Amino acid sequence: MGVSTHTLADYPSSVAPARLFHAFCYDGHNILPKVVPEFVKSVDVIQGEIGSVGSIRQVNFPEGSPFKYAKNRIDEIDASKFYSKYTTIEGDVLGENKECAVYEVKFEPTGYGCHYTMVVHHKGDYVIKEEDIAIGKQNSKKMFNAVEQYLTANPELYA
Repeated sequence: MGVSTHTLADYPSSVAPARLFHAFCYDGHNILPKVVPEFVKSVDVIQGEIGSVGSIRQVNFPEGSPFKYAKNRIDEIDASKFYSKYTTIEGDVLGENKECAVYEVKFEPTGYGCHYTMVVHHKGDYVIKEEDIAIGKQNSKKMFNAVEQYLTANPELYA
């Protein structure tokens, strides 16, 4: 079994890290279906409390998407460091030979807002194609930009 690591996101934002962290890590079940319905149809809390270690959320993808759903378990979350680590434990996004995918998300404060990074570690007997990495990066950027624009247009949200 192998592990491959890829950076899906690595870019600056003028939005404060606390606001982005809250939007993605605590309120993603509400904000993502509203702001990026082309990527996220709905998010269901399957187990635990939102934003707590061990909680599981099921992300349901819209019709026409190549996937139906993904179940993600929160492994670590640190609001003081704007850091979250979660694992996709189930869903057709894993395919046949991927055991899981572990995501590390950081919103590092800067003088102008923050710097966002997302790194994914794929575990299993699976070789990810460069084309799939490129699509993942492109979709990650579109989702991030949409949430960033939404927060900029709604400065009172998560302030």
